[in-house]
Order: sequence, then C-alpha cells, then structure tokens
Amino acid sequence: MQEKESKRKQNIWLLVTIGIAVVLVGFFQFYFYESAAEVKTEVKELVGKYNKNCPLTIQEGIRLDSVSLHEEKVVQYNLTLLNVEKETADVAVIHEEIEKSLLSTAKANSGLEVFRENDFTLVYSYNDKKKAFLFKVTILPSQYK
Repeated sequence: MQEKESKRKQNIWLLVTIGIAVVLVGFFQFYFYESAAEVKTEVKELVGKYNKNCPLTIQEGIRLDSVSLHEEKVVQYNLTLLNVEKETADVAVIHEEIEKSLLSTAKANSGLEVFRENDFTLVYSYNDKKKAFLFKVTILPSQYK
C-alpha cells in the first residue's frame, strides 16, 4: 500500500515538474518571439528611413543608392563609386582599401548599433559609375562588435 502511494506521489511530482517545464518553455518562446518581432520591426523602420534619403552622397565619390534586408539578419548597403570605371580601375586595390576602412568604421559607427546588438551581417555591394558590379564586402557580427 505504501509502495503504491509512494509511486503515486512520484507520478504527481513528475507531472507537476513537466507542467512547470512546459509553462516555462512556452513563456520563453513567447518572450523571445516578441523580442525578435520588435527587432525585425525596428530594423525594417531603420532601413525604410535610410531608403527615404537615397540616393545620398555619403562621402566624396561614394553614393548610397539603397539599403535592403535579405535573408535572416543580413542587411545590404548598395553603393556606387562615382569616380570609378570598372574597365580602367584596379578593382582589387580599391576592394582591399574599402574593406579595411569599413572594418574599422563599423566598430565605432553608432548608426549600426541595432545591427551590432542583434548580430546582423553587413554586406556592402559596390558598383561603378556605369552601374557595373565591382565587389562585395561582407562583415560578420564578430568582426564589428
């Protein structure tokens, strides 16, 4: 009789523990889903603000044409190098210099804070003044935190 009651108590405790675990999992899923949805909305609004100001000369010879969201947590900046023609430029040197510059400025750029806090990958796609594709620079979250 005692053995039956002991098993019954164990089963009750097991069911209570499972019930609490299910409630906690449900809570955390809801919390993280809401948080992710808020971030997605914030990022979409930010990208929309960027695009309202495009095209925008951000530096002499460099124009920001648009910003777009791609796959999960990837934002792409589409830029034009206004003084470069693919046929006559040393694209490899330009690529190398721009990549160095982007890596150093991405860490300090307060405008990238929402992307930095939420582990976004940054992609910078460059075209020449004739709209011919030159190169892409990809910056992973670990590179600009």
